[in-house]
Amino acid sequence: MINVNDIKNGMTVEDEGNIYQVLESQHVKPGKGAALVKIKLKNLRTGSIFEKSYNSTAKLAKANIQRKPMQYLYQAGDSYSFMDMNTYEQVELSASQIGDDLKYLKENLTVDLIYYGSELIGINLPEKIDYVITATEQAVKGNTSSGAQKDATLENGMTIKVPLFINEGESVIVSTKDGKYVSRS
Repeated sequence: MINVNDIKNGMTVEDEGNIYQVLESQHVKPGKGAALVKIKLKNLRTGSIFEKSYNSTAKLAKANIQRKPMQYLYQAGDSYSFMDMNTYEQVELSASQIGDDLKYLKENLTVDLIYYGSELIGINLPEKIDYVITATEQAVKGNTSSGAQKDATLENGMTIKVPLFINEGESVIVSTKDGKYVSRS
């Protein structure tokens, strides 16, 4: 058991039968009464994010989460196949298990599969992924100010905004946190 005062960002905890990842924790001392700890939690099973307040003397159980690196292979209908590169064991996940991270998948991408005991919860993407631009418009000179951008389609079908100097066939790095262009690769 962990005292809520000792909880750090990124930890995984169990509460009321659910598994959560701590996104943010903040100690609050109101004018009257005992101190509270407000924690922003992400449910690892459903993906929902919410904030909950705990008494400063409360304790939570630490959840033992294992991360197993696997390579994304292919999509077949509503299932997505991943392979362990050491044992060649294959695992299939449904689109609902992957959730919003689905749009970032591309063949041969290495991701971490998240396990709670023997239960497969979902995937954890790298912070930045390298993509090749398959289609983009030509830059138009003229009415532009600093930071002008244009649409570009990536190899996985996702469309992002890139600077005007980026051309078709170039590799770019995209953040998986917000889906935005980071730099050339």
